[in-house]
Amino acid sequence: MKLISYWHDTAPVFSGGAQGPVEGHYDAVIVGGGFTGLAAARQLAKAGAKVAVLEAERVGWGASGRNGGHLNNGLAHSYLSAKAELGKERAIALYRALDDSVDTIEALVAEEGIDCNFRRAGKLKLASKPQHFEAIARNFEALHAEVDPDTALLSAADLKSEIGSPFHGAMLSKKSAMMHMGRYVAGLATAAARHGAIIHENAAVTDRKQVGGRHELTTSRGRIKADNVLVATGAYTTPNFGYFRRRIISVGSFIIATRPLSDAEIAATMPGNRTCVTSMNIGNYFRLSPDRRLIFGGRARFSATSDQRSDARSGQILRAGLAAIFPQLAKVEIDYCWGGLVDMTKDRFPRAGYHDGVWYAMGYSGHGAQLSTHLGMIMADAMLGREDRNPMKGFEWPAIPGYSGKPWFLPMVGLYYKALDRIQ
Repeated sequence: MKLISYWHDTAPVFSGGAQGPVEGHYDAVIVGGGFTGLAAARQLAKAGAKVAVLEAERVGWGASGRNGGHLNNGLAHSYLSAKAELGKERAIALYRALDDSVDTIEALVAEEGIDCNFRRAGKLKLASKPQHFEAIARNFEALHAEVDPDTALLSAADLKSEIGSPFHGAMLSKKSAMMHMGRYVAGLATAAARHGAIIHENAAVTDRKQVGGRHELTTSRGRIKADNVLVATGAYTTPNFGYFRRRIISVGSFIIATRPLSDAEIAATMPGNRTCVTSMNIGNYFRLSPDRRLIFGGRARFSATSDQRSDARSGQILRAGLAAIFPQLAKVEIDYCWGGLVDMTKDRFPRAGYHDGVWYAMGYSGHGAQLSTHLGMIMADAMLGREDRNPMKGFEWPAIPGYSGKPWFLPMVGLYYKALDRIQ
């Protein structure tokens, strides 16, 4: 078993990074070489701006290369919950931004010729308990009528042709998609560089100063100046960007991938070949990979640490979860196990905007694989003075009281959600 992201291990390595020192003066500097930062850099470069990307590791090293490979439309919340919290108008706007995000990726992949196995698969929100299906059905009725007619409510009987495990029904979101995340991020970086963006890998930002409206960023490879800065680091935000650290909770999400499955195993497990997520608070998400592996993930452990030791411990928990949902795969070989950090906000709504001279987009709360490309392009347009299409414009983002970036409270949160799952 490899303790490495399947997406990293099965994708071409981006080879278009700048080799010299980090130096010069740019119209915009992007901090973070994931989907958000690379999409923003591509958009800016296409418009003729002089833009550089600073990535502490290599492109796609963080959440963009460590997720489950889902491009699901819809919110982290139920639509009813979002409407109650945000109001109907903003809830609909944010929901439609997630829809648009999948469209944006599909169009970008086609325009740039990125070979990343993009496919509209549809997503199943699976009811793990009978009462969960009742809640899913209530949400479906409002969602289908007010926002998204491309949804369907499936009964337990309907699911027999979709998934080889007993669930109590599901909502199908037909616009959702999937792709190979490693191939996509490599292709996105190549496209950004082809349009003129300068991409510096292994260039961690260690200090930042702002003088007279201009920024000076110190990195491990030199200093660079910029008129505009976009922070797109999410859960991997460093202490020198303290405003965001006090608002982002980094939570580990862990994933395993089986060996390639046979035709018979796929027919018995995932005949519908969609993206799937269960309804438990500490639930699981899964899909088939392009080479027919089952990619199976979840929180597993409420931890802000993702390294090989932590990932391996979480992988054991995930293997037990896989066997519980798919007993027919209880003894299947696991080829990959990896983890990554998810950038959660307290209310689980994303944030994007401008604060104290810095642009930002982050806080995707588990839905960044689809929203990040779209929001990166939106923020680039805002930096260029184009129409402001930010769905979170003006949305308050208070700091978490007593929090400085180290989520010491995660184990207690995990115990709370485990208790909820037992009684709800």
